[in-house]
Amino acid sequence: MVEGDAFDRRRHRFPESRFFEDLAVGERFYIPSRTVTEANFAAFQTVSADNHPIHYDVEYCRERGHPGPLAHGFQVLCFTAAGAGTFAHVIGESLIAFIEQSSKFLKPVYPGDTLYPSLAVAALQPQRTTGVVTIAVTVHNQRNELVLSGEQKYLLKKRNPAAVSPAG
Repeated sequence: MVEGDAFDRRRHRFPESRFFEDLAVGERFYIPSRTVTEANFAAFQTVSADNHPIHYDVEYCRERGHPGPLAHGFQVLCFTAAGAGTFAHVIGESLIAFIEQSSKFLKPVYPGDTLYPSLAVAALQPQRTTGVVTIAVTVHNQRNELVLSGEQKYLLKKRNPAAVSPAG
């Protein structure tokens, strides 16, 4: 910091916020890969209160042909949270709401699997003063298998909604 420059906490952000019009279909936002551990399973079980043995009982799982406990689908979905990568920072001040989510759980995830989440702008639906951004979400494992696919929708501000004429 240069002497004489005043600190302003509101400028302590990254990057500069982008608005609805600043996004492009096909644009990708990667989320760092993570290896899912037994500790992750235990933490998720505690938070979700899901006590089904498929998520924590090794013998129960083996009797059903699995090498170990399966991650809960919502646990895998959590890895696609916009805030886990750069997307939430990119849209920063323009975010109004996270409005919709859907997903398909395609392959089991076990402790020790490494997950590679990714977000991509799939559609942009302009509205009068806002816009809806549809994000395609994917999660692959270390074997390049798609384990989750889905979409999320976000309501964003337009850069200059005051420029919209009263007639529409």
